[in-house]
Amino acid sequence: MARGKVILDGARFQLTIERLCRQLIENYGDFADTCLIGIQQNGIPLTDRIAQRLRELIPEVRFNYGKLDVTFYRDDFRHREKSIAGNATVINFLVEDKKVILIDDVLYTGRTIHAAISALQDFGRPAKVELLAMIDRRFNRHLPIQCNYTGMAVDSLDEAYVKVEWKETDGKDCIRLFSKMN
Repeated sequence: MARGKVILDGARFQLTIERLCRQLIENYGDFADTCLIGIQQNGIPLTDRIAQRLRELIPEVRFNYGKLDVTFYRDDFRHREKSIAGNATVINFLVEDKKVILIDDVLYTGRTIHAAISALQDFGRPAKVELLAMIDRRFNRHLPIQCNYTGMAVDSLDEAYVKVEWKETDGKDCIRLFSKMN
């Protein structure tokens, strides 16, 4: 049995993804010169779902889709006790003058997004960068970064941990809040 308090699952989980897609359609219309970039590794399931749903809602929509690894752009990667391995970055296009939607599962301190913006610069200078996250943990932000599109805001203590689970990898679509006691 999984531990942690379930804060979102089932139909509400799907409705949240649907709402995020509808917001993107409202703001991007035909998605001309727009790309979706998922942040490895936890942002990829959300990016996959959003890309799939957008293609269902607007079959004629065309956008570039990439996967960005930020491992070696993080400010803490040299401070770990054991060596770390990155994930593959798969961006087969330039972001020069494009509207980029960065997608991750949880926005917490802002450090991952900062690293993603740094890594993104290797692929050109975007016209605009916006952030979409399933969960915005608004407290304890270390950097002045905020979501443009948020599935759900979770206000919790610093010791708490939020995990987004996906039926493809975890067996169930679910968001759990873990505290030190879980």
